[in-house]
Amino acid sequence: MTNPLAQLAQNGVSIWLDDLSRTRIESGQLKELISSRSVSGVTTNPTIFAGSIGKGDGYQEQVAELAKAGATAQEAIFEITTKDVADACDIFSGVFQSSNGFDGRVSIEVEPGLANDTSGTVTQAKELFEKVNRENVMIKIPATKAGLAAITEVIAAGISVNVTLIFSLARYREVIAAYQSGIALAKAAGKDISKIHSVASFFVSRVDTEIDKRLSSIGTSDAQTMKSKAALANARLAYEVFEQEFQKPDWQELASAGANIQRPLMASTGVKDPALPDTLYVTELVAPELVNTMPEKTMEAVFDHGVIPQNSIQGKYQEAKLVLHTLEAMGISYDEVTELLEK
Repeated sequence: MTNPLAQLAQNGVSIWLDDLSRTRIESGQLKELISSRSVSGVTTNPTIFAGSIGKGDGYQEQVAELAKAGATAQEAIFEITTKDVADACDIFSGVFQSSNGFDGRVSIEVEPGLANDTSGTVTQAKELFEKVNRENVMIKIPATKAGLAAITEVIAAGISVNVTLIFSLARYREVIAAYQSGIALAKAAGKDISKIHSVASFFVSRVDTEIDKRLSSIGTSDAQTMKSKAALANARLAYEVFEQEFQKPDWQELASAGANIQRPLMASTGVKDPALPDTLYVTELVAPELVNTMPEKTMEAVFDHGVIPQNSIQGKYQEAKLVLHTLEAMGISYDEVTELLEK
């Protein structure tokens, strides 16, 4: 029998692990996940690396060498994280080749302190890309206003980008526009745009966390029935935006020249509320050309007992719009919530 994760992949969802450590790399466990769990990529962030380095996880020798060489803490983190990402890229090189560059990707994020610094983000994105020195690396750039301009510039330079921390449909449209502008600039500069890839990471569970808190404050039975519906509605409508924006004539012209779509990626897909099914943000977000980056705990839950539908997004757009409309009628502003989360 096909296991649920393999079924998810067959139904068009790329499974990326939201975790990385040197122990996972050196033990062979990361490589094993490719065959046993259909994992086709990895995402990282500063919090993940801080946790891994803080626990040791095979870093002691390199840390000692860097300290002996007089490296600052910032320089040491740069050396440690880029080595892990390069090694992980090598592990996924086969997946990268067989998927024509769509999968087999490993993401590394620019420093969070650069979120509102366009030029600083561009500079560090290029530094990370050059240091990792692997074609299948993706540089994570947050979808702040400053980040949007950086996304365009980094894409135009021929570097693949994972746009992170997207919450609202309005910001998502801006992210897609930034990507498409970058591709147009890269094409005008004579770059091979077929080599440039991107994903747009739409965050899921945090939307429910914020809106459910407000529903609890309302306290009515109607409010209770609306709990844990907003995140799925928002994510499904994001997929509708993806379909709309990549069917427009300007994009079709770029696509005919070899440009790749920017796939939507569902992030923060581990449930925060223990009362919810632990596979909720995976099984209810299934559609072609989607990426879902999962914490290992969520991935194992899906493997163990996930029931995978053929498609749980397309055909549910009107239902999703009704959810957001109902919340607005209850006094919960979608724009206010997503603006808060995007700060």
